[in-house]
Amino acid sequence: MRSMSSLIHKLKTEHSTITFLESEHFSWSPVTRTVHYNPAKPHASELLLHELSHALLDHTEYSRDIQLVAMETAAWQKAKELAESYSIRLSEDVAEDHLDTYRDWMHARSTCPECTANGYQTSANGYTCPACTHEWRVNEARVCGLKRYKVKTPL
Repeated sequence: MRSMSSLIHKLKTEHSTITFLESEHFSWSPVTRTVHYNPAKPHASELLLHELSHALLDHTEYSRDIQLVAMETAAWQKAKELAESYSIRLSEDVAEDHLDTYRDWMHARSTCPECTANGYQTSANGYTCPACTHEWRVNEARVCGLKRYKVKTPL
């Protein structure tokens, strides 16, 4: 397996329009075209290829939760392809564990706080329950605790 510093050097050479910046967390910033990475984290090479995949797939923004899950799935698929070309073993378990966090996030956001049925997304942060017609809004909650708020109905 290739060392992380060697992989970074190769990626910087082959993807010169993308900035690679050592950071606390792994992420892709489409605004600055920067892949943030932490070489000290477990599975760092795999996570780095995943974030690079977001860049190569031109992932910028999403308006629905399902779009985010689809982008994450596509980025892991692309990371698997990249891993082969860089002789890196990408664990299916690592990819699925990370995808599960997004699936769990999406499920938590869409669960009706009144009756626990699955609601449907009506806006970026709004949901409606088809079972009890309750409406709620949520915060983004990808890196903090999920909050659900009752939608106030006009008098």
